[in-house]
Amino acid sequence: MSVQLEVKERAIRPRSLRNQLRHEGKVPAIVYGYQIESTPIYFEEKDLSKILREHGANTVIKMTVDGKNINTLMSKAQLDTFTGQMLHVEFLSVNMKETTEVEAEVQLIGESAGVKAGGTLAQNLYTVLVAATPDKLPESIEVDITNLEIGDALTIADLPEHKDYEILTDPEEQLVAIVEAQTAPEEEEEGTAAETTEPELAE
Repeated sequence: MSVQLEVKERAIRPRSLRNQLRHEGKVPAIVYGYQIESTPIYFEEKDLSKILREHGANTVIKMTVDGKNINTLMSKAQLDTFTGQMLHVEFLSVNMKETTEVEAEVQLIGESAGVKAGGTLAQNLYTVLVAATPDKLPESIEVDITNLEIGDALTIADLPEHKDYEILTDPEEQLVAIVEAQTAPEEEEEGTAAETTEPELAE
């Protein structure tokens, strides 16, 4: 799936221009890669935020740069630590016929039988590396944990193969496990270890 983002080219000097763009709700960015020179651009922050909210970070973003229509993936975004405002974004122009690699979120589906029986869910991987043509890249990988009992675990190798993409993460990497719940140690009875002996007074 692909969506359109309206972008405009920008000057790289003076440096204060970037702050002015951010103040106006715009985001300075750069696009580079397949069949395009590295080009500074900017766009409306609200437009990209809507795309990410509705389609996810792995969607193909179409844009027109220097009169050329290109397909891109968002490769990196710098956010303000406190406000979450986009400070700068990098877009990678891609060949729609060539395989590319991205991180996809691991999404657990269902409630495990082991958790219902009192076990604890331990998730070890939250993203996996996948490879596919840009139009087939998944936003997330669904992992059904419904049948996992206490003591069971799933690795990358346990996931079913998918015709649209390949998972590149080490097959032996553990995704999730159901472990026995840890019980808190019982508090010592009152008047044992907590007691202190007062010294006898010399006569």
